Amino acid sequence: MTTRTLTIACRILTTALFATLGGIGAQAETRRPRHVTPECEAAVKKGLSFLASKQGGNGSWRSEGHYGSYPVTMTSLASLGVLASGSTPTQGEHAPLLRKSLTYLVRSPQSNGLICRRGDEESRSMYGHGFAMLFLAQVYGMEEDEERLNQIRWCLQKGVALTERSQSRLGGWLYTPDMRGDEGSVTITQVQALRAARNAGIAVPKKVIDGAMDYLEKSFLPSGGIAYRVGMSDPRAPITAAAVACWFNAGEYDNPMALKALEYCKRNIGVGNTRQGVWGHYFYAHFYMAQVMYLAGDKEWDDYFPKIRDYLLNTQNEDGSWDGDSVGRVYGTAIALVILQLPDGYLPIMQR
Repeated sequence: MTTRTLTIACRILTTALFATLGGIGAQAETRRPRHVTPECEAAVKKGLSFLASKQGGNGSWRSEGHYGSYPVTMTSLASLGVLASGSTPTQGEHAPLLRKSLTYLVRSPQSNGLICRRGDEESRSMYGHGFAMLFLAQVYGMEEDEERLNQIRWCLQKGVALTERSQSRLGGWLYTPDMRGDEGSVTITQVQALRAARNAGIAVPKKVIDGAMDYLEKSFLPSGGIAYRVGMSDPRAPITAAAVACWFNAGEYDNPMALKALEYCKRNIGVGNTRQGVWGHYFYAHFYMAQVMYLAGDKEWDDYFPKIRDYLLNTQNEDGSWDGDSVGRVYGTAIALVILQLPDGYLPIMQR
């Protein structure tokens, strides 16, 4: 049993013990992470029920927004939202959802290693590829079946090789593997995926990650913001938050660029009812902003989380969903669940 599997198992056993003992009142308050309220837990439960109702028979989730269905991307993000509850593909209340989604994703790679469903997301396939690798790397140490472990390992190894081959000369990535271009949001998706894969024990060439981190440095602007693409002068706040998450995931908490970028994010990404600085990408921005503020420590988290928590609680739909910008309810709900459950610490890539 790996350390990660043991950690997850211990958490699930602890949760089960509290449930058996009727962990309410003082006991429940003791075991809740700071700022996680009963109302927050109720919202999470409703959100998970919504996702369960939207999972397809083949294990996938699809977007209900205006940009297409993108089943690999939506399945990966929804699975992360479910995984954040403490369930795994083999244990926990929501294990059946994760077993089905895992099966869908390990059956999705193309012959070249790209994790993509042809016809559904080819024009933006690198997003789904990155998010799928991120999810698969999280569950790799939680899986108990040897055959399934081999499937996940194969997907990650082939996926890493595809990402390596498609890296641009500047160190970034663009929407599809054969474009040989680059921009910030796709690049950051690949960086997190590669970090997660390496953390799971998959070989990742150091030069690939080094090249990607160099790309972020080349995109850094004097204001502390990160440009959409190297050579552009217009900072993008959501991409800046995502870049800080990459620096922090690499353990570079004292990196001067990361710290200046963090300050830029705090000035330019609205929390709560304001959508300042996010250009229609509120959920995307806070998917990364929440990770950054959590990893930055208690002081930052104490200021940030109650505001985003209350905003999410106040904007949840009756069916348990959140409207995720123009991408749809599966997308919004998946991201809201990741944010609200970050303090529980079940996602390895997002742990302090």
